[in-house]
Amino acid sequence: MEGIRFENTRFDPDLIEFHGIAQQMARSVGYTADLNIEKKLAQLLRLRVAQMNECSYCLILHTQAAHDQGVPAAKVAHLPSWRESTMFDEPEKAALAYCEGLTAYDLPGFAPLHEALTANFDEKQIAEIAAIVINMNLWTRLKLAQGQVPVLDG
Repeated sequence: MEGIRFENTRFDPDLIEFHGIAQQMARSVGYTADLNIEKKLAQLLRLRVAQMNECSYCLILHTQAAHDQGVPAAKVAHLPSWRESTMFDEPEKAALAYCEGLTAYDLPGFAPLHEALTANFDEKQIAEIAAIVINMNLWTRLKLAQGQVPVLDG
């Protein structure tokens, strides 16, 4: 991410072991992980969590990662309105609905969201989708707690 650096305004996460555990999770299901689900879909899920949780660090990082994965810029820009879009196919829509339900903790509506995934993904892919969303929610909260903010260089 050229031209941008990040500063912690609240605390250094490396002061406790938790940051290392979070980094292990990121290696397992983060944007550089080798997963069974399609890389572009995984990146859309990460970016949608970052949008919902308004994490500056994650928005910048995962917008760039989406670009690097070949997700068209118009699709990235259109992500918040995926429900009304023809740019997203049915599997993507099912995964994004699940992502939003898990992120917003929609307990009453969650079972149908999971069920919709089963029509489009196998059990391992569903586990990966869940792990991606959970991991991103952890990271957005960690970045909020540590107060990590973007600063333009120069």
